Amino acid sequence: MAFQIEQDQELLRNRRGERLHRSGQGRWQAEYGRRLRISDALVVAGAVAGAQLIRFDGLNHNDSQLDWAGGARVGYSAISTLLVVAWLGFLALGNAWSTAVIGSGSEEYRRLVGATMRLFGLIAIASLLLRIEFARGYLAIALPVGLLGLMVNRMLWRKFAARQHREGRFLTSVLVVGRHDSAHEIMRCFERDPAVGYCVVGVYSPYAAEDELTDIEESGLPVLGGESTIIEAIEATGADTVAIAATERLGTTGINDLVWQLSPRGIDLVVTPGVVDVADQRLSIRPVANLPLLHIGRPQYDRAKSFGKAAFDFLFAAAALLAALPVMVIAAVAIKLTSPGPVFYLSERIGLDGEPFRMIKFRSMRTGADRDLGDLLAANDGAGPLFKMREDPRVTSVGRILRKYSLDELPQFINVLRGEMSVVGPRPPLRGEVERYDRKVRRRLLVKPGLTGLWQVSGRSDLSWEESVRLDLSYVENWSMVQDLLIIRKTIFAVARSDGAY
Repeated sequence: MAFQIEQDQELLRNRRGERLHRSGQGRWQAEYGRRLRISDALVVAGAVAGAQLIRFDGLNHNDSQLDWAGGARVGYSAISTLLVVAWLGFLALGNAWSTAVIGSGSEEYRRLVGATMRLFGLIAIASLLLRIEFARGYLAIALPVGLLGLMVNRMLWRKFAARQHREGRFLTSVLVVGRHDSAHEIMRCFERDPAVGYCVVGVYSPYAAEDELTDIEESGLPVLGGESTIIEAIEATGADTVAIAATERLGTTGINDLVWQLSPRGIDLVVTPGVVDVADQRLSIRPVANLPLLHIGRPQYDRAKSFGKAAFDFLFAAAALLAALPVMVIAAVAIKLTSPGPVFYLSERIGLDGEPFRMIKFRSMRTGADRDLGDLLAANDGAGPLFKMREDPRVTSVGRILRKYSLDELPQFINVLRGEMSVVGPRPPLRGEVERYDRKVRRRLLVKPGLTGLWQVSGRSDLSWEESVRLDLSYVENWSMVQDLLIIRKTIFAVARSDGAY
């Protein structure tokens, strides 16, 4: 019996090895992880050596020794070596190089910070208990420099991986198990974020007899089901990962059995919770009697009305207006000299809780342009209730430059100072748009409209109406100050590139 178990285990190891050898995902992850460990080790060693070099003016200074209650004097070169080994050990124990987190999500950075802080916390406790006196400045340099270096190293590697994924290399092949609507939703999510590197290569439907899959078949993806099994579908499509969206059909027993079948083949398994546009800070796993429950926190729109966000908006808008004042003066003079009419254009928009306000912009069209709108509706390039034209004849020559670099939006910082808008938020809608909102879309009005937002950094005028609404609602539901700062940073790059501006 024991011999038979050993044979089965050896067979599983061989089959797993064969699968990983054939898998492009397995080779890519192994190589990526190896390079990441080497570069992390170089960063840690460089930070510790740099701390010793700066603090003691050299790496082998004879006077650089550590005093402690044990009476022995230990050289800092030995201490530095031990610190590097311990630091890398804590990163390994903290699963900072786990393939489940490297290359995607904030969890990768959290594990770096957690492992580093645990190590230095332990050093602090040990120094108190053993009365070890570290040289002032040694750890104070090594900790921040090393942690910052590790995070920058991860960021650079992630940019490299994202670029490879966008170019169609080192992709993870996914077999979706579920209904056609679930498969479509998963495919759309992967398409929105190609940098993650997931590519759907097939669909397995346990509902084959009752599900309509012709639209997926028309996309060229193989659709399997009926008499075939999930394992046969994996072999037919060459998938590296199985994404399950049919948990109610497979059941807990079926999923557990599938895990055991996938393990020797080196196939990853993910289970989609059936929700989208929920930020990770709102998600938590709560096991109950060995049943993992995915807890989804309440929408965060009320936090977007906090004093902290209002104070940030006021200070940022004041600083931005002060910094942009010379550009705004030049723009105002150019508008006045090249086109008759006022410098500013006041447009009614709908703000927080449906309250109207007058949004201020630099005038980029000729005077009376609103009266000509009816004649141009047939040439509308916008989506949904939005009106946009790539070559709008009403735009002045100066206005085209202002729009290209979003300089016409600068006066909206005055709206921010007046409390009518926020620096970051949903796009400020027109009254006619709001009148056509359904109950779901009206959630955009639960927070102040923004000078920039997710729509601004995701394509601006090139977005479809549905995508614009989805991004705005995602912002409303998942607001955080960190997200605002990231959007501001991305906005600067999007404006510099003139992405989607016309």
